[in-house]
Amino acid sequence: MNFQTGSAFASECDRSDHLASFRDRFFIPVTSDGKEVIYFTGNSLGLQPRRTGEYVQTELADWARYAVDGHLNARNPWLSYHELLTEPMARIIGANASETVMMNSLTVNLHLMLVSFYRPDGKRRKIVIEKGAFPSDRYAIESQIKCRGLDPNECLIEVNPRSGENNIRHEDIESVIGTHNDEIALVMFGGVNYYTGQAFDIARITKAAHAVGAFAGFDLAHSAGNIDLYLSDSDADFAVWCSYKYLNGGPGGIGGVFVHSRHSESFDICRFAGWWGHDKKTRFLMKPEFKPLKGAEGWQISNPPILQMAALRASLEIFDDAGMHSLRQKSLRLTGYLEFLINGIADERIEIITPSNPQERGCQLSIRVKNADRSLFHEITRRGVFTDWREPDVIRVAPVPLYNSYNDVYQFAEILRESLAKM
Repeated sequence: MNFQTGSAFASECDRSDHLASFRDRFFIPVTSDGKEVIYFTGNSLGLQPRRTGEYVQTELADWARYAVDGHLNARNPWLSYHELLTEPMARIIGANASETVMMNSLTVNLHLMLVSFYRPDGKRRKIVIEKGAFPSDRYAIESQIKCRGLDPNECLIEVNPRSGENNIRHEDIESVIGTHNDEIALVMFGGVNYYTGQAFDIARITKAAHAVGAFAGFDLAHSAGNIDLYLSDSDADFAVWCSYKYLNGGPGGIGGVFVHSRHSESFDICRFAGWWGHDKKTRFLMKPEFKPLKGAEGWQISNPPILQMAALRASLEIFDDAGMHSLRQKSLRLTGYLEFLINGIADERIEIITPSNPQERGCQLSIRVKNADRSLFHEITRRGVFTDWREPDVIRVAPVPLYNSYNDVYQFAEILRESLAKM
């Protein structure tokens, strides 16, 4: 797409955007004078769909009316409520329904997957991760290593960007995996790095891991609802994600798990079991022997939190109406436009550290502020722009295609330009 400067171009893009009306399905925060903010923090917490309250209130009303009988007699019976989310979520992540389940929270799910797919044996006990992975991922992995009586200093391998570069080259990931070969038990990467915004090639990393006999898993917190995912085709063994970012499931929203179909009947695999993962036909017979369900559902532990799931269901309905592929196409244009405008600002204090290749990023651009001048972040916030700051020197900006506009992007670029000049 050939971008142009000037507000007229942004307005014309909005007029021709067939997804523009989806913005009206969300609550947009307003400033003290009643003006809508420019909300670019969907990578931290997505906006609330207007129908979320209706969906949650339905379950609250049925709880009041039916009490325990709501498990079977609610308008959306709670016993099977989680199944209402499965197919819409599977479409977003490119998976089969049997490979997908919504449950728990992200890091809890990561621990459950590590119990099953981190199997140190002899010299094969190392885990490969990206340098700069989200801290919670690293904490979880280190604790899993320690719980097996091993030393993270010996068992954890980080792949670094090359000197002077911000992002990790895939050939370097493959090189590290090949070098350590039969020492690797698991390769665990983020789908999109939370800090730099770099999107990793899940299929390519999985292929390299499997080539040396290791499992491959991914944290999709910044990927699900952001980029096109083809988890089934990628051959990844597992993935986990949250729903409160791009999926708009609300603060602390329900997490998700993908387990590839080839593991659907791996009933002898080590897992932490709970009654909701037990075979549905005999679950309520309360027998002492655990009989896991086939597929990802077999990793469930507890009965699902209905109110959280109701909130997410309101958002997944919007995703189904918009279509993930269409959203990704708009995202490519919207983020490309943002990049074009930022690159047009003549100020050496800022640089974009996110990959310039659109296929290697989602909607987020990470802007480095030289000398870590946080006052710039405060100034654009004062002017009604919601972004976020990550230490030591990065402002993350994420124009989300469901509810952000080209005019949002244009206005932000002007505010950024003016704020830099003022400082």
